[in-house]
Amino acid sequence: MNTEDTLRATIAELTRPGRGILAADESQPTITKRFGALGIESTEETRRAYRTMLFTAPGADEYLSGVILFEETLTQCDDAGTPLPEVLRRRGVLPGIKVDKGTTPLPNAAGDLITQGLDGLVERLRAYGSHGIRFAKWREVYGIGARNPTPLGVAANAEVLARYAAICQQEGIVPIVEPEVLIDGDHSLPRCHEVTEAVLHAVFDALERHGVLLEGIVLKPSMVVPGNKHASRATAAQVANATLTVLRRTVPAAVPTINFLSGGQTPEAATANLNAMNVETPRAPWVLSFSYARALQDPAMRAWGGRAENVGAAQAAFAHRVRMNSLARDGRWTPAMENA
Repeated sequence: MNTEDTLRATIAELTRPGRGILAADESQPTITKRFGALGIESTEETRRAYRTMLFTAPGADEYLSGVILFEETLTQCDDAGTPLPEVLRRRGVLPGIKVDKGTTPLPNAAGDLITQGLDGLVERLRAYGSHGIRFAKWREVYGIGARNPTPLGVAANAEVLARYAAICQQEGIVPIVEPEVLIDGDHSLPRCHEVTEAVLHAVFDALERHGVLLEGIVLKPSMVVPGNKHASRATAAQVANATLTVLRRTVPAAVPTINFLSGGQTPEAATANLNAMNVETPRAPWVLSFSYARALQDPAMRAWGGRAENVGAAQAAFAHRVRMNSLARDGRWTPAMENA
């Protein structure tokens, strides 16, 4: 196959009906922090055991099309000695990889960040390909404040996302384009709406300039929600309406799939909001699915607690969470199903 056909073939697998993507790409500092909050020691072995538990959860593979891995996981094996990317492939789940190298302050844009990692990306992608990696992920973040994100922050982050996406496609790797408008703060839903719309306009302008094939990307945006310190919460219907309004104004129909990040929402809220979007727009031009990390993992991590005797309960919690979001992907979830 030529490169375009390769990209389209990967997209076809990632958009299979009823499925979404698990983000299991937490860096070592991030997963150490989450483990620490539950009294779990973070070592290479506990991280391996935890991710093995998720990847082998009975029934969960029925609702997953892909898993985003952290680089450490590429060379780890399950208890039988099978490399974890191969464990996923045998279950019909595509392995992907996080390729950015984290954020740093953006000069002349006080309060804004920019993501690093473009240097050497081609060589890394080729090495990842030897492990069967078919897609990659790069995250840019946008904090909301009185003056942030700045116009420079919006433009610079969009440019980096587009450069990353073009490099991935050159190597036959589907890029997940992740512009995350952060939930942290006391901003209102309309303010989040304003920022998200500006961010997505800039991202797609940059993708066009760089000649990125829109049919060969996954968009992974945040939902339009009020800040986590805002005085009032938004209903699922309000989140769905605001998010869909932004997407209709900014995302071309050529984009095949939008897999939302959960971004600090509770597991149930992330599911309810995704469901509301699919109920409101059952014939959207894009697949509206999920690529959650904490909103899929938190119940399982809490049930596991680092103890081998809890693996069964943790896997059941994970499989339940994935199934709930599979239903939400089709607008078929109800709150009553959470207790079924």
